[in-house]
Amino acid sequence: MSAGDGEDLTGVAGWAVDLMEQLGAPGAGLAIALENLFPPLPSEIILPLAGFTASRGSFTLAEAIGWTVAGSVVGAVALYVLGMVIGRDRLYWIWRHLPLVKVEDLEKTERWFARHGRKAVFFGRMIPIFRSLISVPAGLERMPFGQFLLLTLAGSTIWNVTFVVAGYQLGEQWHRVEGVVGVFQWVVIAAVLAGVCWYVLIRIRSSRTALREDRPQD
Repeated sequence: MSAGDGEDLTGVAGWAVDLMEQLGAPGAGLAIALENLFPPLPSEIILPLAGFTASRGSFTLAEAIGWTVAGSVVGAVALYVLGMVIGRDRLYWIWRHLPLVKVEDLEKTERWFARHGRKAVFFGRMIPIFRSLISVPAGLERMPFGQFLLLTLAGSTIWNVTFVVAGYQLGEQWHRVEGVVGVFQWVVIAAVLAGVCWYVLIRIRSSRTALREDRPQD
């Protein structure tokens, strides 16, 4: 059987397809919500599988996109509330006791949020591991909820549509999508760094201009 045959899949892929075939499109949303809450579950596998399952007629492409975006937002909001309610110290204590997760990933995400702020929420939704964890420092820092929700929805929609549609188009070759995730991830990181560098450059120019204008004329 081919790698894409639902009856031949095991592990996370087999679990995700079973969930989608039993619950339909809401199963895809549930799988992605759980992926947000438990980062070791890879969205770059689940999302193409949602597209693949839609291509087999279990549900429509629009339903696959709608439910996975909804699942992403629900999972992100849950982590945002978790960060806001329990605080940093207790959150880190809980994180240390979870299986298959690294405290270092949470620390890196928190530092990234501190450096890049709101851009981190939007672009972070398109980077594996970070896409789940970025909601935590947003909650810890009590980022305005409406702003967080809008940025999460926008970033999740871009990421989910890209991989769900790719899985739908590839059908039983859905697993080929995973090979481009690394490239896509580095493109997003490069875009973030370019934006930050441009912002810093503009601020430096503005500061120099202000200093020249403040100097007394001879």
